[in-house]
Amino acid sequence: MKTFSGRTARKYACLMIAPVLLVGGSSCTSLTEVPHDALTAENAFHSDAEITAGVAGVYSTLRAVEWVGYESLQDLTTDMAIVPTRGSDWYDNGQWLDLHRQTWTANSSGTLAFLNGAWNDMFGAVAKANLLIDVITKANSGSKGDSTLAELRTFRAWDYYMLSDMFGGTPLVTTTELKQYPRVSRDSVFHFIETEILASRDRLPSKRDGGAAGRLTKGAANAMLASLYINAGVFGKASGWSGTSYNSCTTVNAAGGKSSCQAAIDAANAVINSGVYTLNSKWSDNFSLTNKGSPENIFVIVHVADQGLGGTWPMRTLHYNQLSTGWGGPWNGWATTAETFGKFQTTDERRGMWLFGQGTSFQNGQPVNDRTGKPLIFTAAIADANSANEAEGVRFNKFPPLADAPTGQSHPNDFPFFRLAEMYLIRAEAENELGQSAAAIADLAIIHDRHDQTNTVGKMDLSSAQKIRDAILNERLLEFAAEGKRRSDMIRMGKFLSWTESSKNGVSASPRDAHFIVFPIPAPQLASNPLLTQNAGY
Repeated sequence: MKTFSGRTARKYACLMIAPVLLVGGSSCTSLTEVPHDALTAENAFHSDAEITAGVAGVYSTLRAVEWVGYESLQDLTTDMAIVPTRGSDWYDNGQWLDLHRQTWTANSSGTLAFLNGAWNDMFGAVAKANLLIDVITKANSGSKGDSTLAELRTFRAWDYYMLSDMFGGTPLVTTTELKQYPRVSRDSVFHFIETEILASRDRLPSKRDGGAAGRLTKGAANAMLASLYINAGVFGKASGWSGTSYNSCTTVNAAGGKSSCQAAIDAANAVINSGVYTLNSKWSDNFSLTNKGSPENIFVIVHVADQGLGGTWPMRTLHYNQLSTGWGGPWNGWATTAETFGKFQTTDERRGMWLFGQGTSFQNGQPVNDRTGKPLIFTAAIADANSANEAEGVRFNKFPPLADAPTGQSHPNDFPFFRLAEMYLIRAEAENELGQSAAAIADLAIIHDRHDQTNTVGKMDLSSAQKIRDAILNERLLEFAAEGKRRSDMIRMGKFLSWTESSKNGVSASPRDAHFIVFPIPAPQLASNPLLTQNAGY
């Protein structure tokens, strides 16, 4: 097995569900029956190869997280991404605009299509991790098992991070016991995540060799902690957050009773000073078809050019006529808003991630036409998201396509959850909140000035903590567009409920209600588990 997105992962994807209950939903097999070939301590995980193959089945859950889960929901619900209705294409019962316009309810189209799927996928991943933790523990697999248990606990903590980010308090399931679970408070989930990672990170290796690409490392664990701590002012509250004020610094007990901002700095420093990662000399190489060699990427979803085991970003966004794969052309859906595109200066190399103006073929480089025969000219403006034409909206090309991809879901670009650049910006944000403005500005410059040497940080007005805060938020937009960061960033900065658009896309010009800070528990989950309670406001 070369990587965790190869055929071995696929083989174990359904086998590992076995007897667990979460809170409803469907999976590869019934959650109330033990398959005859279920993995147990008696029949599996006695060799290193068996342990490795079992872990592959856990990691295989990450691909759903990118397409129908966490990453999509982080961007679609903000100014980062919009999927307008294009004639008869992309209406899909209104689910795309339901998310973008922040009009979702517990039973709306966006919730049923995306939030319910995300809930099932992530709790399915927790179930797989719990099962493997159980069988490895019972099998007494020695030092190999100890390291793998630390890896699985960290993986499970990351799933809970994503779940809590979206839904607030969730059921906290750590065994394979077949029963229904109530929700625990959001701050309880926060402390569980923190405690699990702190207990596990020192048993993770600093590096993984090529055959273990994508597996968690000590750097990935510290990156998770840095992100968790910078969001502690949101995640660490028992009853949610009003979204009306910015407050990232709070006390975190498991980290020694220190400020969460200082804890974020310490975790970011552990990554920055590890000697394992360096900023890529060419920014676009972090996302290229060969980005497996990027020295900057810390934790990624591994993709390969194999049927159903690759990425889908090019298919989501490119026009039908820009690429022809063995599975058909792209889907011509996702675009960004004119406001977001306008924040990318022409002097900033990161503007190159967007496709604007004349569209070309990714197979011969020649200009292409739309389906009516007119030149395909991508425009920034989307006049009406309810009735857009084929070319409206600037397109994402951060993860460029494989020209001869065998299927639409086989683009081999790895998707990064964490990169070294984020550790500098998390550190800058925490420093600013602690009143260390000079240090914050210096860290901001490390990232910004390498991409835009004309409009440098030194030319910005950073004369107050709020101006530095705004500059960091803008930098995170420029640096992490399409990497699933925008919603959490805007919530943390108090901007999620008030962003607007100039075009007729239906985003309310007045601030939305604070209950939108967390998503609703999807109606099917409430129906299947009477112990669940709904988030306030839904």
